[in-house]
Amino acid sequence: MIPAVFLDRDGVLIENRPDYVRNWSQVTILPSAISALSSIKHTGYKVIVVTNQSAIGRGIISYDAAREINARLVEAIRERGGQIDRVYMCPHMPEDHCNCRKPRPGLIFQAAEELSLDLHHSWLIGDAWSDLLAGQAAELYGVIMLKTGRGAEQLLQPKPEELGPFLVFSDISEAVSAIISNHLHAD
Repeated sequence: MIPAVFLDRDGVLIENRPDYVRNWSQVTILPSAISALSSIKHTGYKVIVVTNQSAIGRGIISYDAAREINARLVEAIRERGGQIDRVYMCPHMPEDHCNCRKPRPGLIFQAAEELSLDLHHSWLIGDAWSDLLAGQAAELYGVIMLKTGRGAEQLLQPKPEELGPFLVFSDISEAVSAIISNHLHAD
């Protein structure tokens, strides 16, 4: 079984937009994402994006358009030397109460089953309480809140009572460096 680093998309890899990312021209890859995803390449971790995309359920963007944005993001990261192994996306709205929308862990469990992932040695990096709660519900080794995207604002809000310990870093590059350092010292 293989460990993974699960990543939220908006606010972690690309700039978050309050009006949703609707097409590729609105995608701005965060500067630290490329270096972070390049440094993780030879560590043995799979890199999995798990993203809520309620704009699909709201009829703002089609499922195919969202898949196209994700595919182009993966390609842009790979062209610059980074690694993303797979993208899992929830197209539902919060009121749909599906199992794949974070804070529920459905996307993480789906990835684990399809890719033979070792969740107990895996991490999740996000910018919202819902990201961390999903990682905790999947019993990952650790969860990390970034101060990018919505993270700084989330950290000013009360922490959900059910959320256990988590780490905080300024950006994805710092988080991935800490994960790699932990991984190397654990062997």
